[in-house]
Amino acid sequence: MLTLHHVRAVEAAPAAGAAAGGPVPGADAVLVSGSRIEAIGRYEELAAEYGSRARVREWDGVLTPGRHEPDAAAYLEAAYHPDPREAAELGTEPLRGAALAALDMSETRWGGSARRGLQRLLANGTTSLTGPFTRPSVRTAVTRSGLRDRPAALVPGAPADFAVFAEDGTCLVTALGGRLVYRRRG
Repeated sequence: MLTLHHVRAVEAAPAAGAAAGGPVPGADAVLVSGSRIEAIGRYEELAAEYGSRARVREWDGVLTPGRHEPDAAAYLEAAYHPDPREAAELGTEPLRGAALAALDMSETRWGGSARRGLQRLLANGTTSLTGPFTRPSVRTAVTRSGLRDRPAALVPGAPADFAVFAEDGTCLVTALGGRLVYRRRG
């Protein structure tokens, strides 16, 4: 299936050694075929060539390769992300230190915590992260999430891993392998 993502701009990943990426000149659309990027370019040109066969998605933001989380192991294995049903007792923010030590943490509970932590990362536009993950249930949750261990390039043929950010920096959409895994509501 073809999906044409129309955005305000497309921003490439930074070149090796560069502090920041930059806009792809003239690009305001990314065409995705299945799990891969098919083309990047001007919306009018891509819509003329593929529009009748592609689902078009309009996003009011900038499409980027997404964020990389280098401290994912600490975020997922050294903090407990409370279940919403525990909010009255534990709050909604990750627990660390003495608060974490006071909890009875089984592998099942670590797995649920990791899934909730991964949802938070996806909601912030994370498309790749760094391990290693030592807890089996956390490792399983990360593997099943689809997040990669290094950022994917935003070029034709590469995995369709990207995020779209609004002007205020909030994440509108996160896609992994061409699938929308997060979409901001409202």
